[in-house]
Amino acid sequence: QVLLVESGGGLVQAGGSLRLSCAASGGTFSNYAMGWFRQAPGKEREFVGWISPISSTYYADSLKGRFTISRRNAANTVYLQMNALQPEDTAVYYCAADTTYNIVPRRTTREYDYWGQGTQVTVSS
Repeated sequence: QVLLVESGGGLVQAGGSLRLSCAASGGTFSNYAMGWFRQAPGKEREFVGWISPISSTYYADSLKGRFTISRRNAANTVYLQMNALQPEDTAVYYCAADTTYNIVPRRTTREYDYWGQGTQVTVSS
């Protein structure tokens, strides 16, 4: 069983930055690929980005250059750095774990085994 806990969300003005964290417990974090997704009210959960066990990254095209994913295996934590935030980035952000030691980007929700509870990010204009 893997437990994921996101933190770092909040209210920020347009143009600002936030860094989200996702702390994992249970299993061997260094073997997991991790994903970030987001869900705005009334919309489907959408892919944000992915980081492999060896820290290769992959992002949704619309977010490249603004969002950066990193991981610190010693702390069992993955991060999502978000810059130049816009109101359309307002959503609940979720991290997810793919425990199959995959180095191929996973972009759909069904490819992940465990999910955090989410953290709210609100960007005001």
